[in-house]
Amino acid sequence: MFTGLVQAVGSVVSVKRAEDSAVFTFKAPDFLGDSKVGDSISVNGVCLTAIAIHGDTFEVDVMVQTLNLTSLKGIDTGSSVNLELAAKVSDRLGGHIVQGHVDGVGSVLAITPGEKWQRIDIAIPSHLMKYLQPQGSICIDGTSLTVGELNDETNSLSVWLIPETLRKTTLGLLQAGSVVNVEVDVLAKYVERLMKRGEE
Repeated sequence: MFTGLVQAVGSVVSVKRAEDSAVFTFKAPDFLGDSKVGDSISVNGVCLTAIAIHGDTFEVDVMVQTLNLTSLKGIDTGSSVNLELAAKVSDRLGGHIVQGHVDGVGSVLAITPGEKWQRIDIAIPSHLMKYLQPQGSICIDGTSLTVGELNDETNSLSVWLIPETLRKTTLGLLQAGSVVNVEVDVLAKYVERLMKRGEE
């Protein structure tokens, strides 16, 4: 489990692609701490398992399903990524419950700068809109954000980012057309499932 509070911005050191999988190597100075092989690490909101750790770098296996369902298929050597280690029970839950199980891929429609903020409009798959609520939580590229506005006609949402978020994550690098990983609040999915089963 993660919180969606990005702990570091890392970079892709290498990508070894096979027919239906890939091995990614990432580098992030002063990030891994006491991490060990087998630990879960969130990379742009995708929960991955470390298969090797060497100093400031770590390797992960990425299977075909993950490549098909997330934006990881589009990253390459030199790309920047948001990183978060799995939450410890003793940590403050400053964001929201994030599983690292991406629900879909969205696309940045527009970016509007402000004096102390930046508005980002993102189109997401239509079937995910029902899980969103203004002032509710959403995870974009592994970053816990508050939903500002929803537009059901265009299947899009708006978020406002403060300078701290832009500085500490890759969201400040986004441009119109950028592809992002989207994970909706798992609690909304549980409620939907419970209501459906309760009707039977």
